[in-house]
Amino acid sequence: MRLVVFIFAVLACVVPHTAYPAVMADTLAVRDSVTEIDEVVIMERRNVRGLRSTAPLQVVSRQAMMKMNVFQVSDAVKHFGGVTVKDYGGIGGLKTVSVRSLGAAHTAVSYDGITISDCQTGQIDIGRFSLDNVESVSLWSGQSDDIFMPARQMGAASLLDIRSSVPEFVGKPVNGRVALKGGSFGLVNPSLYVEGRLSGKLSATFSGEWMGADGQYPYLLEYGESGRDSSSMEVRRNTDVQNLRLEGALFGRDSVQGGHVKLYYFQSERGLPGATIFYNTAGFSSQRLWERTLFAQGHYERRIARRWTVQANAKYNYSYSRYLDPTALNVEGKQEDIYRQQEFYASFAAVCRVLPGLSFSAATDGAANTLTSNERDFANPVRFTWLTSLAGKYVNDYVLATASILMTSVNDVVERGEAAESRWRFSPYASVSVKPWRTADFRIRLFYKNVFRMPTFNDLYYSKVGEVTLRPEVTDQFNVGLTYRTAVGRVVPSLSLTCDVYHNSVKDKIVAYPTKNIYQWSMVNYGRVSIDGLDFTGEVDFALYKGIRLTFGATYTYCMALDVTDPDSRTYKNQIPYTPRMSGSGRASLETPWFYLAYSLVWSGARYSLAQNYAENRLPGYADHSLSAGHDFKLPLGVLGISAECLNLTGKNYAVVRYFPMPGRSWRATVNWKF
Repeated sequence: MRLVVFIFAVLACVVPHTAYPAVMADTLAVRDSVTEIDEVVIMERRNVRGLRSTAPLQVVSRQAMMKMNVFQVSDAVKHFGGVTVKDYGGIGGLKTVSVRSLGAAHTAVSYDGITISDCQTGQIDIGRFSLDNVESVSLWSGQSDDIFMPARQMGAASLLDIRSSVPEFVGKPVNGRVALKGGSFGLVNPSLYVEGRLSGKLSATFSGEWMGADGQYPYLLEYGESGRDSSSMEVRRNTDVQNLRLEGALFGRDSVQGGHVKLYYFQSERGLPGATIFYNTAGFSSQRLWERTLFAQGHYERRIARRWTVQANAKYNYSYSRYLDPTALNVEGKQEDIYRQQEFYASFAAVCRVLPGLSFSAATDGAANTLTSNERDFANPVRFTWLTSLAGKYVNDYVLATASILMTSVNDVVERGEAAESRWRFSPYASVSVKPWRTADFRIRLFYKNVFRMPTFNDLYYSKVGEVTLRPEVTDQFNVGLTYRTAVGRVVPSLSLTCDVYHNSVKDKIVAYPTKNIYQWSMVNYGRVSIDGLDFTGEVDFALYKGIRLTFGATYTYCMALDVTDPDSRTYKNQIPYTPRMSGSGRASLETPWFYLAYSLVWSGARYSLAQNYAENRLPGYADHSLSAGHDFKLPLGVLGISAECLNLTGKNYAVVRYFPMPGRSWRATVNWKF
């Protein structure tokens, strides 16, 4: 009864019954600053926005991703500086993202401006998001400069924002594209996207895709020390995957209001390839995972006065997962875990433009999350979360400054056993970017952020590893950076550089380790972790001739993430697991009227698989090179595009996670038709 009252109270306050759907252009990200003008379309390179931000922002557009040899969102994120993507191998392998060594649970993932949640694990598998319907992917290390947003987006150390395609019509009422991808290891991926104008104010989109692969790739299994003991060539088993995604949306807008309603469905069946244990390549490779996710979300925004704008967001999410291990050594001879999650979420925010360049905002969010299981005597927890934020922003030609305070209140209720202690906390944030000289696009930026993260349901209530006394994480982030952008005549229309130095202090850090497979985890409270690092990014464009453009880009990260809990411990001042000291990426692309050619590189230094930095726990570094080429043919009925890619050119089976080798050299081809 308490849950029902909570849900109806939140939804009644947030969702106006008179609202009709509409969409607000992405360029309104600056709507809480300076003066109010009529609707315009702003054409600006996305990396310019990142250079002006007070916190590090990295953005990759759909056009750029098409030339980066990427298949899923996780592939694109690997090219961001300061990012570690845990990849358990194969097309269907679990992929989570950690920013600046804080862990995947500190990275919020939002889809079209509304956060995706997983109270069971706290980690979002970004490998489930393909790029077929994605317009851009952005990563904020810290907090967005847009203060007009839901409070929940302020509650994470970093934010990965995925934006789907928004209808754009140039003369024709219907647009669309059909694509077919195929490649090594049985990959088949057909997809469809259609958008249509229903009236002058309403439009709709539909997209769907199916992806299947057997994922059986060869790898080298070494029985002992590399190069000294015997080895054999094996084939990765139980790596098949089948995904189905269906998505529909309704958009609309007029001069004073706008919003959208979206319905999303995803289902997946996949094998969970086990760790490549010596002399046992099959016994640990029979686990299966079935997943279904359905959510409906809506966004409504209205200008109610010259200085005031309000927005409301609502979301319902249902997710189902079934895990089966037919080789479990128990009385039943198998292990079958079924989990069902539900989330009811609503948010309301308002922004007031007090003076030219000065604005203030307030937001309040409410969420109720439930988790049920087939496990005997499971706690069946329900979590009620309230978040309230106050924020301010000032901007002129030389200074951009933001500040906010976030209040978080979390209360758990369980049907059985003991519930975790209720928590509440204030989390401050402040940032500033200064442009010292009028003629040079050079900026100095800095921010401070405090983050509060509750343990997940698995951390607290999972029978095999859960502990209700597990302490929440508290993180302090400090960042100082420089950004610079210039042009050198017509030959170099854009040269951009960023360099950020950061320090993160983590109290009671929670770290997850895979045990016998990638579905079960062991949770440990580290105590204190000190993280110091540097992120560097650079990009340069060359306009060589009419229609010929050459682009180079690179990122470099140095990160020292040390356990500083107990001076008497063997792990004191040891690098935390799966955190390389050095990593980076590079890319180069050549665009011509006849074809395009692209090269990309993702590399990582050595890491340790366990907390003790012993030689036997050391994982060697790796470098992954990829190459692609393609061309678009303009035909009377549309544009026909073809492309081919060669991935992991060296063919080496490196491992991001120990005992989970990645595929060697592979191929991929795409044919798409835009109409």
